[in-house]
Amino acid sequence: MAQRSYETHYDTLRRNGISRRDFLKFCTMTAAALGLGPALAPTIAHALETKPRLPVVWIDGLSCTCCTESFIRTAHPLAKDIILNMISMDYNDLLMAASGEQALEVFEESIEKHKGNYILAVQGNAPAGCEGMYCIDGGRPFTRKLMAGVANAKAVVAWGNCAAWGCIQAARPNPTDVKTVPDLVHNKPVIRIPGCPPIPEVMSALVAYIVTFERLPELDAQGRFAAFYGQHVHDQCVRRAHFDAGEFVESWDDEGARKGYCLYKMGCKGPTTFNACPTTRWNDGTSYPIESGHPCLGCAEQGFWDQGSFYDRIMDIPLLGTMTTAQKIAAGVGGTVAAAVGVHAVCSTAFHLCRKHREKECAQARAQDNSAQAAQNTDGE
Repeated sequence: MAQRSYETHYDTLRRNGISRRDFLKFCTMTAAALGLGPALAPTIAHALETKPRLPVVWIDGLSCTCCTESFIRTAHPLAKDIILNMISMDYNDLLMAASGEQALEVFEESIEKHKGNYILAVQGNAPAGCEGMYCIDGGRPFTRKLMAGVANAKAVVAWGNCAAWGCIQAARPNPTDVKTVPDLVHNKPVIRIPGCPPIPEVMSALVAYIVTFERLPELDAQGRFAAFYGQHVHDQCVRRAHFDAGEFVESWDDEGARKGYCLYKMGCKGPTTFNACPTTRWNDGTSYPIESGHPCLGCAEQGFWDQGSFYDRIMDIPLLGTMTTAQKIAAGVGGTVAAAVGVHAVCSTAFHLCRKHREKECAQARAQDNSAQAAQNTDGE
């Protein structure tokens, strides 16, 4: 058997002490997270065993670095090593030992060496004000480094809310004229992974998908990774049953709070926020904000920082215990749509009933005509 000239993901994991059992567990859980089902876990495993590692060049614009902090502390489904070793992290100026001119040289070498084959992960945004002077990297505006990385990339990942939506730096009045990655990149596929910070396991799932299927994953209408941003937090929430039952926390640390009632009245943005926090959770799958007793801030949504107090409810609830209310909140125009659907259903039902009644009358009339005709024929004979 010919010797491979490249190292696969599985080769790297074995070299770093990851067992076969943990590797297969990772593949199974990744398939489940992507909504592919356990039957495709062997397909993911085979791809990671046979295909070369996917190079990732990770650069930082204007940000607080919380996305990287979250990323290196992931522990679910495996230890952080599996993600750091799965990804051929050729460049990350926050994690690498090199700095200054040496780091810049590594960046230039990485984008040239893996030309057309690497994923450019961008954390932070790019201020355009004062010709980009609000964010300097290597003595030049960050925008130049961003576009240099974009030029030869296979795809670009807007990692975190700063890169995807602008985040706090873009809050009104946006004094530095912040531009998001999608604002600036128009000639390459851009995948939004929003959140402040984003869920770290999404990056490993993204890499596994691209390696396995040799294509980018399905994105929603806003360019987000659909497998992780396809449902509202509200739809998956552990407190959803209390919402449907009309059981709400009315004030902090009241009896409802102690019983784990719904946090909607305390400002929870779960009904309008798309994210996978309830299913992936944080800290080795331990919990997420709502489960821990705090409302969702909607940190994965565009403009969450400009929506007023985090503790203002989205809208008043006219009735207790109605799932229709949740749908209205989530869809914005859900009430109108529901009403239209209801009217259509009533009209359709009435139409069909009338048609059946007319058909019955016509059938009776035809039967009477036939009887009369038969009687006339008998009389004629």
